[in-house]
Amino acid sequence: MTMNKLDRETLERLTQDFTETFNGTDIDAMMSYFAADGSLYDQHDGAQAQGDAAIRAAFQPQFDGEFGTMQFVMEDLFVDPEQGKTMVSWLCSFDTKRGRTGWRGLDILHFNEQGKIIIKRTYAKAKVLQLVPAPG
Repeated sequence: MTMNKLDRETLERLTQDFTETFNGTDIDAMMSYFAADGSLYDQHDGAQAQGDAAIRAAFQPQFDGEFGTMQFVMEDLFVDPEQGKTMVSWLCSFDTKRGRTGWRGLDILHFNEQGKIIIKRTYAKAKVLQLVPAPG
């Protein structure tokens, strides 16, 4: 068992701040939370993005607004400081041509001792979760 040097408050703050970055358009701010070149993003659909370039590419359409304006609201946060992990559940909502819609999901985040994310596992709860670019 590896002991992580981050305390509960630090992990809570990092997770809250990271989740909040998804409500903006600054992909560089979001990417700053990941460890350089070694991070893994395990996406809701089972696809995996490994390393900075792949993770950035996976999130670029969202931060470019291709799915419309998305809003993430945190619902629950669980913290395991001994393992350096958090689990955050959230509600993501956005506007479509048929009105406001969204889904619930959660992220399990693994942090290294420097407070950088090394693994982000995303799970989604939806009947159909297929994001397509918003009409121009």
